[in-house]
Amino acid sequence: MTPNVQYLPFEIFLPFWIKKPKVLIVVEAEFWYMLFLITKLRGTKTILINARISDKSYPKYLRFKWFYKKIFLKIDKIFCQSESDKEKFLNFGVKNIEVIGNIKLAQNIKASKKYLKLDSQIITAGSTHRGEEELILNSFRDANLKDSKLVIAPRHPERFNEVEAIIKQYKNFTFSKFSNDKSFNSDIILIDCLGELINIYAISNIVVIGGTFNENIGGHNPIEPAYFNLKIISGDSYFNQKELYKNVEGINFTTKENLTKILKGDLKKSKIIQTINIDKIIKEVKNGRR
Repeated sequence: MTPNVQYLPFEIFLPFWIKKPKVLIVVEAEFWYMLFLITKLRGTKTILINARISDKSYPKYLRFKWFYKKIFLKIDKIFCQSESDKEKFLNFGVKNIEVIGNIKLAQNIKASKKYLKLDSQIITAGSTHRGEEELILNSFRDANLKDSKLVIAPRHPERFNEVEAIIKQYKNFTFSKFSNDKSFNSDIILIDCLGELINIYAISNIVVIGGTFNENIGGHNPIEPAYFNLKIISGDSYFNQKELYKNVEGINFTTKENLTKILKGDLKKSKIIQTINIDKIIKEVKNGRR
């Protein structure tokens, strides 16, 4: 059966768009008042999974506590990521809430393509943001690592051309775009296509997690590189991924200033130390469908 994927309309059109689903499952922090209101009026069971309220957003939620309390009281069951998240939700009058951890820990991580493992050391900078590419390129250059290659995968596709222009400023390195050449022969490789990062992780030695050196981003998922027991380097800005970080052992933390030094150092290998069982979510959904 072909999946039927649809975007939600603007909230004012929701009463005409929503029929009568048996169960509404909302992920993380998509708190649309009209969405929960209309589905409850339709007699739908509402479930919020992987629920979280970040430390950065929490004061804003409290400022409009009366509004968010109205939303949360229309949710039948909340499965949240951590005890900290649970405490935040309880402050809004939530009753039926349970901590089961981050559902990203239950994902089936598997490379979709197999690339040949190289003799050279592969350093992959995954999901990078503006300002981080220069930092990583400078550190890679200054570390002067013999027989190493740097792979850069920007987070947003619209930045591919921008990052290409940045890399080309480093004249002493050979450069290639992954969409043109998948041989990994160059010193620096730009991943300018989607769906390849997990495949690159599978043959990497070191991963620098993007978004952790940009104080406004808050990091990205460390579970995928940890699945391959890679040496993970992270900056100190990972506030959006704190709960996932707790489930990975052996992450090598550093500041921007010490990135070159840590690249040259003796790095620890990572490993996932906890998984979750999503049977409770499945059971709740099945009960709502009866």
